[in-house]
This record gives sequence, C-alpha cells and structure tokens, in this order.
Amino acid sequence: MRRVTRKYDAAGPEADFEPGSRGRVLRNLLAITRVRDMEEAESQALEIAQDEALRRFAADHQFTAKDICILHGMWLGPIYEWAGRYRRVNLSKAGFQFAHAPLIENLMADLERNSLHQHTPCRGADDVDIAAALAEVHVPPLDFSPLLGRGKRNYIAGIHAALNRDYATLADAFGRVIARSRWRVASSRK
Repeated sequence: MRRVTRKYDAAGPEADFEPGSRGRVLRNLLAITRVRDMEEAESQALEIAQDEALRRFAADHQFTAKDICILHGMWLGPIYEWAGRYRRVNLSKAGFQFAHAPLIENLMADLERNSLHQHTPCRGADDVDIAAALAEVHVPPLDFSPLLGRGKRNYIAGIHAALNRDYATLADAFGRVIARSRWRVASSRK
C-alpha cells in the first residue's frame, strides 16, 4: 500500500487554527473563534496602529522593509504571536496564494530598494500619484473600509493584476481608500 504524503506540511503558530473555530480563524492571542469577531478585532487594531504609526513616523520618513515589519507588528501584534516577522509557512486566503515563504526576505529587500525608496517619503504628490504608489507599497494609515464587501472583489482582482505589474485596478481601489480617508479626516475636524 502506497503512503500518501502532502507536498507541504505547515506547522507552528502561523499555520494553526484556533480551537473551536472549525478551521476558519488562525490561532490568536485573544482566543477568538468567529470570523466576524476576528475581522472586528483586526479592524480595531488597525485604527490603533494607524494612530501609533502617525506618532512614530515623521512625514519625511523613508520607509524600509524593517519598518513594514514594525507596522505589521503594531497592527497585528496584540492578536497574533507571529506578527511583525517574515512568514515561514505558505498561506492562501480566499483563493489568493500569498508570496512563497522562502522568497519573502528577498521580495521585501526588493520592495525596499525599489518601491519604498522611490515612493517614500510621499512629498508633493496628488491623490492619483499617491494611489499609484500605494498600489506598489500598500501601507497604512488609511481607512480601508472601501475594500470591504463588494470592494473586496476589486481589491483581490487588483492584487492578482499587480503580481504582473499591472497596478491600475489596485490604484483605483486605493483611490477610493484615499477619498474615504480624506472624508473621514475632514469629518472628524467638524
């Protein structure tokens, strides 16, 4: 009898699911088992991280790959043990395969050398240029609510297109994020 083996065996906190979540929610520090509750926790953590990032990074900051890890840790560190570190396992979500884990360190170095170096700091750019830059670097602090619901399909399509260096769909999605973020800031000042 031939033994069947899986091509990839992922183990550890990055690949484990929270007990009681029926394989729907990654193991987390908050013991959350429902997808909706996790989405809410991640959204709330993002708002807190955005405020912290605005205090930590000056407007003229030149971002690095290490800064991206710091931002990721600020956002998801209160929720996931592995936040802020490069992934060691391959992951996919909603049919989208994320970057192959062994390639991440080199991909991040390339992001730093190219997109982050070119687009940060983001001085004197108009919204169209900012949206195009965000399509390449994908950094907060922004209100990402336009990417929820129906907007999520366009966002995922934009990610797929961006893998082939076609940033137009993702830039359009980020244009909506910028508009929503500007509206939110203006509303809070009234």
